[in-house]
Amino acid sequence: MSLLQLFLRFFYVGLFTVGGGLASIPLMLQTIVDAGLITEDMFYNMLGISQSTPGPIGVNLATYIGFGEYGVIGGIVTTLGIILPCFFISYLVSRAFQKFSETKAVKASFYGIRAVVTGMIATAAFGVLKITVLQWDVFQASGQWLSLVNWRALGIFAVVFVLLLRFKKHPVLYIALGGLAGLVLL
Repeated sequence: MSLLQLFLRFFYVGLFTVGGGLASIPLMLQTIVDAGLITEDMFYNMLGISQSTPGPIGVNLATYIGFGEYGVIGGIVTTLGIILPCFFISYLVSRAFQKFSETKAVKASFYGIRAVVTGMIATAAFGVLKITVLQWDVFQASGQWLSLVNWRALGIFAVVFVLLLRFKKHPVLYIALGGLAGLVLL
């Protein structure tokens, strides 16, 4: 894939992503993984790294993929591809939003957009859960229902989920705990 094609793919993702980095995941999967640029496993590994490093998830992921394909110039090209649409759209929307934010049509549109973004984030979460907790290939090989779930990974997920609900600590703490638990248990 040429640098221009790479730029255009990420420009497309940046142009049609509504709701932030997590909402971009299904579109990135379709645009990057389904095109054969990287594997699904590699995508979710990069997603984990992107969530663990400072900055927007979508931008980090784009940068990692571009860097992996073309080095520094690839990282710059994919980063520009994903952020340029956001820059221009944000500017235009902010100008219009000040003028029309209290209209019934705008409020109704945002209600619908929030519902769609929630669905997109849920789809991304299921994709990560599928790669992390479910072991479809192991289940198919053994035929044992208990082998469908990676119980240690599910345990780590459950503990961190409960901790997140109970204690509002910085996400970096939970990421570090997850990494440590993965090293020890998996």
